[in-house]
Amino acid sequence: MEPIKDIELDKDWKELAKQMKDSGGFVAKKFGLGVEILENMVSERDCVKFLSFPACLVATGCRGILKDLVKNRMVDVLVTTCGTLDHDLARVWCDYYHGFFEADDRELHKKGVNREGNIFIPNESYGIILEEKMQPILERIYGEKKDWSTPELVWKFGEAVKDEKKAKDSIVYWAWKNKIPVFVPGPTDGAFGSQIWLFWQDGHRDFNINLLRDEQELSKIVHGAKKTGALMLGGGISKHHTIWWNQFRDGLDYAVYITTAPEWDGSLSGAKVREAVSWGKVREDAKFVTIEGDATVLLPFMVKGLLEKL
Repeated sequence: MEPIKDIELDKDWKELAKQMKDSGGFVAKKFGLGVEILENMVSERDCVKFLSFPACLVATGCRGILKDLVKNRMVDVLVTTCGTLDHDLARVWCDYYHGFFEADDRELHKKGVNREGNIFIPNESYGIILEEKMQPILERIYGEKKDWSTPELVWKFGEAVKDEKKAKDSIVYWAWKNKIPVFVPGPTDGAFGSQIWLFWQDGHRDFNINLLRDEQELSKIVHGAKKTGALMLGGGISKHHTIWWNQFRDGLDYAVYITTAPEWDGSLSGAKVREAVSWGKVREDAKFVTIEGDATVLLPFMVKGLLEKL
């Protein structure tokens, strides 16, 4: 039995995460434990570190946190969705805007404004700019080769935007710069994929995204790793692809998962990390925690605490 300790705000920032773990404060305790697990994971040289997340975060200011994790080489592998490429590249060229959940969506549609939660994304900041910018890039890389894995394609786009004014704000740019692979297991589920389809349809029928080469590369990564760990934000295909591949090496050694989804409906997004132990996707002796909450709130504090400690 350990006594509950009160949080003291006059202490150094670096101590806050530890204080939260010692506070006995429901999700706060899980948050503090998560920072501790991430600290151990990032500090371990022989651990291959995965970061998985859905696209919605990239439309928010948390894009900057994700970018910093890649820029500072705190992660080794990214697994995400097609929309991440949509939002990240679109924001290199255009702005997204503050909105509100209660907006009249019929009026927004008439004005050509798309709503993602409380963020407004005008058509010219999304589909229109992506078509304008992506098609010439695809034409250029078509001359190099015809068969691409998703990490190769993402790096090519990171290289293509390197001279843009906002390039250094981009996750894709830093992934290319630091040669961190970005796997997109659902590459056609978004505007980025639609632009590739349009390019393919318009006289480039030999242009191909080779997902089996993605799987081969993931196989090499997990089987060559002495240990693996993952910071997983949200659920869906990016979370599942991360834990799915790690089962082939008997599971993750470290896992921190942030989710807003409930467990009772049996969904993958709501499934706590402990469920993955039964599948062999997380080791029985792994260090892991599921943190219930909004990643746009938790992630900045978590990464700030982690950076301070390291």
